Amino acid sequence: MRTVLLTGFEPFDQSPVNSSWEAVRQLDGVLLMDDVRVVVEQLPCAFATAGVCLKALLDEHRPQMVIATGLAPGRSEMSIERVAINLNDARIPDNLGEQPIDTPVVPGGPAAYFSTLPIKAMVQALREAGIPASVSQTAGTFVCNQVFYSLQHALAGSTVRSGFIHVPPLPEQATRTVSGQPLLALAAQVEGLRMAVLTAWNTRVDIAQTGGQIS
Repeated sequence: MRTVLLTGFEPFDQSPVNSSWEAVRQLDGVLLMDDVRVVVEQLPCAFATAGVCLKALLDEHRPQMVIATGLAPGRSEMSIERVAINLNDARIPDNLGEQPIDTPVVPGGPAAYFSTLPIKAMVQALREAGIPASVSQTAGTFVCNQVFYSLQHALAGSTVRSGFIHVPPLPEQATRTVSGQPLLALAAQVEGLRMAVLTAWNTRVDIAQTGGQIS
């Protein structure tokens, strides 16, 4: 049985829930096909432990593909991340009360890593299903980016494809985001993640389609 590892985060910043975890846990044990199973795990929202936990999960599950997910409070759509940067710069303390400023994720590591997932094909599949989605050019500088960078660093040079998806808050957390757009219900987020994972698994070469931004 081949494995896709899917991770979400515990709640943070005094919120009782984290939509990334609420969504991914619905997919635990799902079969993408007869010999491909999704395994779901929760990561701590803490700089000191998230990367360590992720590395242990990679060693435990030996997955053929990994997609980490996290909550983006100000967004209203599924954001397929393009790049992780080697920088921690926390706007707020993490769940252990730590707030690193201008520190590297991996000392001496590359400035950045790109996702090895077919990010534009994933966005297209979600949009065709009526689920708002876009390519994102920044995963921030909080624990989400740290996990994304740590993931790509750990798997660099391997055949395991990996990347990161940001999901919006749930409607019960707020009716709209700062952009003024309505939020995605949990069922839509779950289906969006399922489709994104399936598309990533089945697509080896990404499509040539615009996904850039002017600013």
